Amino acid sequence: MIGKIKKGSGFKGCVNYVLGKEQAALLHAEGVLAESNRDIIRSFILQAGMNPDLKKPVGHIALNYSPVDAPKLTDGKMIQLAQEYMREMKITDTQYIIVRHQDREHPHVHIVFNRIDNNGKTISDRNDMYRNEQVCKKLKAKHGLYFAKGKEHVKQHRLREPDKSKYEIYNAVKDEIGKSRNWQQLQTRLAEKGIGIHFKYRGQTGEVQGISFSKGEYTFKGSEIDRSFSFSKLDKCFGDAGLNTTESNRQMVFAPVQELSQTPGKADSPLLAGLGGLFSAPSSLADETPDNPGERKKKQKKRHLKL
Repeated sequence: MIGKIKKGSGFKGCVNYVLGKEQAALLHAEGVLAESNRDIIRSFILQAGMNPDLKKPVGHIALNYSPVDAPKLTDGKMIQLAQEYMREMKITDTQYIIVRHQDREHPHVHIVFNRIDNNGKTISDRNDMYRNEQVCKKLKAKHGLYFAKGKEHVKQHRLREPDKSKYEIYNAVKDEIGKSRNWQQLQTRLAEKGIGIHFKYRGQTGEVQGISFSKGEYTFKGSEIDRSFSFSKLDKCFGDAGLNTTESNRQMVFAPVQELSQTPGKADSPLLAGLGGLFSAPSSLADETPDNPGERKKKQKKRHLKL
């Protein structure tokens, strides 16, 4: 069971889409006139008018199930799961329709709901992506639904953005981590595939506490891509060549990367910019202290007096 949440501004397009698919079946309607698409749309619009300041009153959720669960997913079961999902997500006391589609091999339904509830209040979408993931896991466990064995079983050719980029990063890191001896090599190999590495530092220190990866316009935390892609777990793959090493080992790892700095006249590489100077040797204390002739003379005078 996987839930995908979207929000929009127009009920007409959303309702016509979910009900316009071949063999689409309206399983349940709550709080709307359901004689026709037009009646449903008008019902949604009238209630949304109670709070015209909300720019995106349309809620659209797709609940997708594994083909393994198909025998147990009757229309009645699909309605039950959808309504239970909505209660867990705090989507209550509002208009909605539940529509089942048959255009894919996996069972799935679409929920269209009004984000303006029956009292004219806005249904909160705060942390809805995180809550969606937790609710789906809870319902899968409760109803004995299928848990996928891993990302390798996902039909990636059907994915859309940003999931498409996320799985491309997953595959690339998984393939290159075992071929790389240190972070520098991993960085270089991923850069060749258009993927950047970005480190997060603790406060003003040089201690790395997190990692994210980017491809095109999308950026994901390592743990969002896969639990094994947190900084600490990836760093262990390099053993003594990892970032959490002694200073001498660190210099061995970092020094060659300085050769990858920008070519004169060209902008910084996005990848190196994302590294935030991690591989740059720190300047000495003398380099950071401004030259003050007056102060230097005072120190010289003090030394003469002592003599």
